[in-house]
Amino acid sequence: MKKNYSIFVVPTGIGASIGGFAGDAGLYAKKIAEEFPLIVNPNVVNAACFSAVSDNMLYCEGSSVTDFLKGEIYFETPKKNKIGIIFDSSIPKDVLKIHINTINAVKTVYGTDITGYKITEEPVCVNFYMTDNGISSGSVENIDTMVQAGQELINSGATALAVVCRFKEPAEDGYAQGEAVDIVGGAEAVISHYLTRKLKVQTVHAPAFDDYSIKSDIVNPKAAAEYITPTFLPCLLLGLEKAPKIITHKTKNCLTLENLKSLIIPHNCLGSSIVSNAIKLSIPVIAVKENKTFLDVNQFNLGLKNVIIETESYKSCIEILRGIYS
Repeated sequence: MKKNYSIFVVPTGIGASIGGFAGDAGLYAKKIAEEFPLIVNPNVVNAACFSAVSDNMLYCEGSSVTDFLKGEIYFETPKKNKIGIIFDSSIPKDVLKIHINTINAVKTVYGTDITGYKITEEPVCVNFYMTDNGISSGSVENIDTMVQAGQELINSGATALAVVCRFKEPAEDGYAQGEAVDIVGGAEAVISHYLTRKLKVQTVHAPAFDDYSIKSDIVNPKAAAEYITPTFLPCLLLGLEKAPKIITHKTKNCLTLENLKSLIIPHNCLGSSIVSNAIKLSIPVIAVKENKTFLDVNQFNLGLKNVIIETESYKSCIEILRGIYS
């Protein structure tokens, strides 16, 4: 019998007070997943060298969640993914070697099935920036070189992809103190969204920086995972093991919109298509007030009063879910 799922999403690059840093929404998702199966986006559980993904979660790149709610794709739950890794050719050799050691460590400790890696033919050239409204965004000058490498990995048997691109070191902006938007998150989302849709497999990105030294400064606990490791690749590999296959035609055992029970999202970022599509489908939308973002898009300024279920906390969300699932 197929499970019924709730979607637990924290959008990337909008300064979420919970989930806007490094795996800091993971504990909340794990608690809910003890009772209710969840579809989570990587931003919820990714934590550099750690991962909060659990056995009762499906790890889905954000654009695949959007397209699933549109009814354009379906999910097949994985047995065990074969993961391929794309590396930006501009990554320095010493940084690349650290990532290769990371791959081998994850394979040795967790038995993760990694088919291999491809280095892009040309540099990817990623740019990241903040928009005028304070949201993280970015652009990619040569995305086709990643598509080519990804397709070669798929042709060799990969069923999910991790991507590592070279990023410039961001300026200090308060992120380490838990006070700012993750400035590179928007550019990462651009890469992941495009490749997932183009290649039709779950594809998630991690940045590589030239300076891989570990600093001894004490940082905010929400950001701490990213300050104790030279590479953010492990969480991708651990998550992608639990990433569903993307399919465009229904099968007997695939997940469809009929298997969705609710959408859980921060309370003031309700302007996305996943919210509007959930409402159209009469899927309950639970807006969690303790999770605030830099946006100001709530049920009142959208004219959705009495349509959105507001709750104070993720803890109180559990009681709402018990009612929905009963």
